[in-house]
Amino acid sequence: MNYEEMLKQAYGKLPERKITTERFEIPKALGHIQGNKTVISNFVQICDIFNRSQDHLLKYLQRELATPAIIDGPRLVFGRKLSASLINAKIEQYCKEAVLCSECKKPDTKLEKENGITIIKCMVCGAKHPIKTKI
Repeated sequence: MNYEEMLKQAYGKLPERKITTERFEIPKALGHIQGNKTVISNFVQICDIFNRSQDHLLKYLQRELATPAIIDGPRLVFGRKLSASLINAKIEQYCKEAVLCSECKKPDTKLEKENGITIIKCMVCGAKHPIKTKI
């Protein structure tokens, strides 16, 4: 048996590697319905992953879901019953509009105000673009 045959045999015995190029995944909201309210228990972790203030994400979700909400410690409490799929869809939409860079699609961005307009500035590629929604 020559070297190349042994190498092919060794590669055949190795487990298949899963290669992921994404290092950032949009988090899913974890919560439950408590009476007439919906409680999101990992709200602080979502804000930390997005590198955004809790107030910013709170205002966005209140406007998009048309419901009052309060931050109660690490939890977010909505004033009505909401489905998990609706909340997760709005969080994903927020991420695409106010977190991910439109040029390189990286989450390493920060928000800045310029002439009264909120702008996303990418720390990776240096691109700047305004947020489409007003928060």
